[in-house]
Amino acid sequence: MSGPRAGSLRVVAGAARGRRLAIPAGATTRPTSDRVREAVFNALVSLDVVAGARVIDPFAGSGALGIEALSRGAASAVFVDTDRAARAVVEANLAATDLGDRASVRTGTGEQVLRRDGPWDLVLLDPPYAFDGWDDLLVAAASSLAEEGVIVVESDREVPLPPVLDWLRCKRYGSTVVTFARLTGDAP
Repeated sequence: MSGPRAGSLRVVAGAARGRRLAIPAGATTRPTSDRVREAVFNALVSLDVVAGARVIDPFAGSGALGIEALSRGAASAVFVDTDRAARAVVEANLAATDLGDRASVRTGTGEQVLRRDGPWDLVLLDPPYAFDGWDDLLVAAASSLAEEGVIVVESDREVPLPPVLDWLRCKRYGSTVVTFARLTGDAP
């Protein structure tokens, strides 16, 4: 197993602002850039979703998204990844940012943990761009979302939402498309 690779990833704002984050070695992790994370979390803060939130980062990779939420005042975050090296990097990043006391790192698929451990106030969905299981993942996320919760979808394309979710906003940042969604009034 190779160690983490060096990167220019850092925490953008909050208690851990400016702290550098490691990135798992290899080409399978595509961390969200600082610029996109800053825009996403500025929007989430304006929606009043982050402070005190219960967050899940079900495709954790480096953990940058969930760590940004913790740094900005989320109450807790669960990081999920199937890759052992990625989980080790998340644990190291949590230690480096002093945010580990409000976090847990779990093994498994994001969909399993979403369904089992909700409800979530903030769901950060950032699977690999080649991911093709959006339908099942979004249904799992919607079924585990708190009443006023928000789902953030990050992909290389617009992802169709199931009928139980409403679009809040959608924006393209270079090759990245970020969509924010909430439960519709008709959701169970």
